[in-house]
Amino acid sequence: MTTDVLIDVNDLQKHFKGGAIRALDGVNAQIHRGEVVVVIGPSGSGKSTFLRCLNLLEKPTGGTITFEGHDITDPKANINLHRQKMGMVFQHFNLFPHMTILRNMTLAPTKLLGKSQKEAEEQAMALLERVGLSDRAGAYPSQLSGGQKQRIAIVRSLCMEPDVMLFDEPTSALDPEMVGEVLEVMKELANEGMTMVVVTHEMGFAREVGDRVIFMADGKIVEENTPEAIFEHPQEERTKNFLSKIL
Repeated sequence: MTTDVLIDVNDLQKHFKGGAIRALDGVNAQIHRGEVVVVIGPSGSGKSTFLRCLNLLEKPTGGTITFEGHDITDPKANINLHRQKMGMVFQHFNLFPHMTILRNMTLAPTKLLGKSQKEAEEQAMALLERVGLSDRAGAYPSQLSGGQKQRIAIVRSLCMEPDVMLFDEPTSALDPEMVGEVLEVMKELANEGMTMVVVTHEMGFAREVGDRVIFMADGKIVEENTPEAIFEHPQEERTKNFLSKIL
């Protein structure tokens, strides 16, 4: 396995209801360091399940996931240690409502990375500055708009200095006018070389920022290619059908 493969997914299975529902049905994928991989597909295709399996928020039924050379599906693997290197951004922000923005951002680095409060706060303020929200450090999540919360959720993940960022439909819960401000932060991250796996319905983002697009349906990867190839010249009927409905 070459060193630039950050995540190697082999025959990944995820079944529900005793195998009656195959949310993932033999998925093979590789995520390379510095690559932006965008996962698209209809609802119920297994996209979010795939993403959540990558850091074992969903426990796979079968198959292996190797992250930075370690089989994290091995029961003996210290998954919490590996998770520290995987930033995860959800649809619904998952900020602690009773903590200020600054406390939300410094909690994990001080507890898990052993940073001093001062060091963690300096880093958090620099990141808040980057996304134009340094003036909100003392605010509580309830005082922020959806777009602001999601930008905070992204930089909170960055406080842990992850090697990969996983985004699970990060804009789908936002009002349309707030989507752009979140995608802008994600574009900047991509430009800086952050490895990203993004499940999204934002086809413009997929086309503009993705290095590779994976199209999923019925728990399988149907097609994967460059954004240009997928959007301009899809090979599979299933892909053509999906894109004809949304583009």
